[in-house]
Amino acid sequence: MTQLYKAVVLITGASGGFGQELTRQLLMAGSRLILTDVDEAVLCKRVAAIQSVISTGEIISCLAVDLATREGCETLYSQVKALNIPIDILINNAGIAVFGRMDEVPMEKWERLMQINLLTPMRLSALFTADMIARQKGHIVNISSLAGWSAPAGLTHYAASKFGLRGFSEGLFNEVKDYKVKVTAVYPFFSRTPILQSETFGTLGKLIEDGFPERLATDPVKVIRATIQGIVHDKLHVFPDPTAKNVHLLKRYSPLLLDWISDAFIRRLKVGQRK
Repeated sequence: MTQLYKAVVLITGASGGFGQELTRQLLMAGSRLILTDVDEAVLCKRVAAIQSVISTGEIISCLAVDLATREGCETLYSQVKALNIPIDILINNAGIAVFGRMDEVPMEKWERLMQINLLTPMRLSALFTADMIARQKGHIVNISSLAGWSAPAGLTHYAASKFGLRGFSEGLFNEVKDYKVKVTAVYPFFSRTPILQSETFGTLGKLIEDGFPERLATDPVKVIRATIQGIVHDKLHVFPDPTAKNVHLLKRYSPLLLDWISDAFIRRLKVGQRK
């Protein structure tokens, strides 16, 4: 089992919805956190709000880094190494989304998405895993998505990044398990976080101009609670909400039924858009 009390945890995308909830729940578990996001002012403001109501755990440092480039990942690694505190758990949480037909999403938008969602976790894992192997201790956590198992229309780029992250997690697990380093990949459905207001483009984007229906989204508190339990129990694959579990089972055992449900959902959106 992975111990959280006094564990040093590095969380990327700490200002986001899942990032804030990870911060809250890990502080309550007594963890020591290093937090990073692209905007230092926003990160510090949100951390201060959390610490005003949670007195357990510790915030070691808040670091402002743009992780969309190799140089940014190397900068973060250097800043963490300068703290001279080994990382016990790396949580690759930072991620973005775009919604639209594949050819109608601007190339620079989906290329940045691939950098942040897939290459950044790979780069950071490569940097920090070497230290964990040397210590014979550590845990890499990749926040993927249910879109890493099933790719709906409009999320082709996002799903490609999350499918890739799932494959990377499985491969990494097989490479480091003999060194007592753990790997966990998490596959949540869309939750009530700012990612629901991601940019939309073109024909398909018009279907959700008002954003993803929040009534269908999950509770991030429950999602992160299940995620943390998966980390504690060293699970490779974690489906942290009922929708994720059900869709995963349909994908494995009844993919044609899942396709029918997905098509029916898109048809409902089109009907609603015409009204």
